[in-house]
Amino acid sequence: MRLTCTPRGARLARHLVSQQLDQWGHGYETEANEALSLITAELAANAVTHACKPEGDFHIRLCTSATGLRVEVTDTNPAVPPTHFPEPPSPDSESGRGLLLVAALATIWGVRRTPSPGKTIWAEFTPKPPAPPSRAGDFGVGQRVML
Repeated sequence: MRLTCTPRGARLARHLVSQQLDQWGHGYETEANEALSLITAELAANAVTHACKPEGDFHIRLCTSATGLRVEVTDTNPAVPPTHFPEPPSPDSESGRGLLLVAALATIWGVRRTPSPGKTIWAEFTPKPPAPPSRAGDFGVGQRVML
């Protein structure tokens, strides 16, 4: 999806990813939805703040991968951010934590150049497998049993 390089476009990116994940069965309160929505918000905000021209746009793509779910944000700025674990900013800094957040939430992330001037920053999240169903007669801590 193509979005405008505005704060509204960045908010819309987060909303659209969250909504699509919900439609794919990863409800709004799931770890996958929360993590990928936040990752999208950070990458889209970075694109709007640092990479886009005011009249430009950026693209988001959400898809499945071999290991989980993947979000990509493409902009037209060829400058590539660091692909290693970023250094934390000073405690009194008002910015500089976005890629730290992405690195902490994503299973894996990276950057690739696009054929035209620009880059795609991508992040993958591998949801945890669902817990196995409990066996009959097994009761968890704090469960009430009515006889």
